[in-house]
Amino acid sequence: MNLFFDFTVDKAAKTVYITREFDADPALVWDAFTTAEILDQWVAPKPWKSKTKAMDFEVGGRRFYAMVSPEGLERWAVQRYLSITPKTHFKMLNAFADENENPELPGSEWDHHFTGQDEKTTVRITIYNESLERLEKMIEMGFNEGFKMSMTNLENLLKTLQGK
Repeated sequence: MNLFFDFTVDKAAKTVYITREFDADPALVWDAFTTAEILDQWVAPKPWKSKTKAMDFEVGGRRFYAMVSPEGLERWAVQRYLSITPKTHFKMLNAFADENENPELPGSEWDHHFTGQDEKTTVRITIYNESLERLEKMIEMGFNEGFKMSMTNLENLLKTLQGK
């Protein structure tokens, strides 16, 4: 089955627009984006792994996590949840950080929207960067390729979780 996937970078707007369709129940896809135990199974592009140190998915809460390389290099980030509409939308600030949770500013604002019914879900993510330099750093670090790999990881995980 061909699932829709669009990844567009608009440097003039300092924004990345992502639309990804999944062959899975909307509630399960929501959980995959909002539950640390599930996030850590898919969010890092292989062979990297995700390690969540703390997560409070609530308005004003945060997720502090690292992307860990096979050699043990840790790249930390912190996310602060700005708004949550259960099962349909959440917005967060994301910033690179050090191992003590000190953010490296500027960061980026991620706006997630979930729509769907039955066994089909579309996720739309808008990532606004406070600076063009931050956007270019993301791209330079391989964000485009890494994000696409993570989406494939999620697609495969969703199949496993659904017993497909």
